[in-house]
Amino acid sequence: MNAIITADIVNSTQMDAREAKRFRAGLDATFTGHKLEFFRGDSFQVLIKDPRFALRLVLRARSLARSAGTNFDVRCSIGIGSTEGTVRSLATASGEAFLLSGHAFDALEDNRRLAIVSGSEASKTALRILAAYADHLFRALTAKQASVVYELLSGKTQTETAAQLKITQATISSHAQSAAWGEIEYLLSEYDALCASAKS
Repeated sequence: MNAIITADIVNSTQMDAREAKRFRAGLDATFTGHKLEFFRGDSFQVLIKDPRFALRLVLRARSLARSAGTNFDVRCSIGIGSTEGTVRSLATASGEAFLLSGHAFDALEDNRRLAIVSGSEASKTALRILAAYADHLFRALTAKQASVVYELLSGKTQTETAAQLKITQATISSHAQSAAWGEIEYLLSEYDALCASAKS
């Protein structure tokens, strides 16, 4: 079981050259250790060998975009399933996960930015609800909240995040609370449980 992320950057043409370069570097850092390929300029795919990491990484990418301004975002789908053979190029690879991710991405409505699908009928409804909940939370993030959430999603503590962003821990705590960080942690734990049950 792998996860394939299919995504594009919302309003990428509105980024100036410096911001676009910073964002691309941030995406490269976010997906370090995973196979990432860009196509058509502002679209990309990622192969995640352990599906449990996929949602956290997608939310990091979205918070990275939102931290540049609330008009920016990442529109994406996660397809969980098998892949065929050794994947050398995502552009030519095939398998269930690629099909699920691609079809879900193409089916995203204009007002939706996230879909999670798998071949398991048992988890289909739960994944759809988790995606809708995550989408709701992240579409509401301000740029400052998104900057905090990005660091927390990397595993940093609030103290480490405060040092990284050069603001007080009290401000970090305030932004985390208003960004519904507790709810984000909850949905990640529920997603992890669904992935674990699918593997058993």
